[in-house]
Amino acid sequence: MLALLPIMVLVAMLVLNVKIYGEDATYGSNQIALLMAAAVAAVIGIRLKYTWNQLQEGIVKSIKSALPALIILLLIGSLAGTWMISGVVPTMIYYGLKILNPTIFLFAACIVSAIVAVATGSSWSTIATVGLALLGIGTVLGLNEGMVAGAIISGAYFGDKMSPLSDTTNLAPAMAGTDLFTHIRYMALTTIPSISITLIIFLILGFTISTESNPANVESILSTIESKFYISPVLFIVPAIVIFLIIKKVSAIPALFIGTIIGAIAAIIFQPKIIEQVSTVSGDYLYASYKASVDAMFGSVSILDDGHEMKKLLSTKGMEGMMNTIWLIICAMIFGGIMEACGLLQKITRSIVTFVKSTGSLIATTASTCVFFNATASDQYLAIVVPGRMFADTYKERGLAPENLSRTLEDSGTVTSVLFPWNTCGAAQSTVLQVATGEYALWCFFNWISPIMTVIYGYFNIRIARLKKG
Repeated sequence: MLALLPIMVLVAMLVLNVKIYGEDATYGSNQIALLMAAAVAAVIGIRLKYTWNQLQEGIVKSIKSALPALIILLLIGSLAGTWMISGVVPTMIYYGLKILNPTIFLFAACIVSAIVAVATGSSWSTIATVGLALLGIGTVLGLNEGMVAGAIISGAYFGDKMSPLSDTTNLAPAMAGTDLFTHIRYMALTTIPSISITLIIFLILGFTISTESNPANVESILSTIESKFYISPVLFIVPAIVIFLIIKKVSAIPALFIGTIIGAIAAIIFQPKIIEQVSTVSGDYLYASYKASVDAMFGSVSILDDGHEMKKLLSTKGMEGMMNTIWLIICAMIFGGIMEACGLLQKITRSIVTFVKSTGSLIATTASTCVFFNATASDQYLAIVVPGRMFADTYKERGLAPENLSRTLEDSGTVTSVLFPWNTCGAAQSTVLQVATGEYALWCFFNWISPIMTVIYGYFNIRIARLKKG
């Protein structure tokens, strides 16, 4: 009961914050809730004879594990800025509006996001690049923003799961004790049915929902984009370079940095009018180019005036727009670090294992534990690593091959992280897409179906691999 107290405090404060602050809960009040819950955990830890230095070490270790994600967030902010002033995102929106229609859009957005994520191995990079453009297109077509974001995220997380280039796809088999390609082949047994159901749902939605889009409005938007930007297929070279770098296994941080710089160069070459507008400098193009590029990387940039219906579509917030998310992630990692350092998370999960009676209940327990860690430790990697360590021996003792565990870790740990607004993934994607987690979570069908599918396979003993005797 004592181990659950910090979580009970956290949940109570999060519910209260939503009631009081509504959509603004993630802009400060949830951070305070995480710190308060961390303080309760620290008091319990000290009572259990842990020293403050031990707890602080846990905090530092936890935040350190999130540092790459924080750097990626900053780079995504800067990349979004230079890709806006270079015309890359407007060009994607422009051609997307010409090709796609509301009926098939959700279906197509999910497939496009899945293909790019499989190729790059990164849901984050996919959502920050093609995802942003797809969201803009869907909004113009009159579709609900949360619904569009759900389609993008569903596809991106499917691709992230199935790509051999993905860090989580490599981490899960390493924790479970199997090899990468055995893991991917075995995971396909649950993942392909999950994405198939998801695509069918989005296809049905496309034929049944009504939109506020009309041809005249789309033509007006196309005309506005053409009047502001130089639009050409040549601008697709910029995202193509970034995708190529990630396919070639260049790490996300240098790949996104290179994408930011190339975006700035493209803006200088192709968008002189935008450079002058953003920089508010005329007569010195070199000075204007530097100022516009740097402004786009770190701060808010809006191409259209206040009150224009397309202002949000053609604006970015740069690195500055990511700072609240970084604050949220740091507070979440403080809470997760203390909970892990004083053994509270481990104690809760050990208690859960005592209720395991069958293969189905073991897989369900593993999946629930992964979701639990996403909600409490606020980190996708911890939701894979800690349950992977905890349950590896149990699976062996019950004669289950390690790919059962690795599949369950991914089916539940990887995909549910984006459903919690205080998790690093949920905080990041809601900030990048500018759509609240509560708005898109309901529509992330793949992310809900995936853990349910793996539990169904467990209870009905479908494709459960056994250890070979001898």
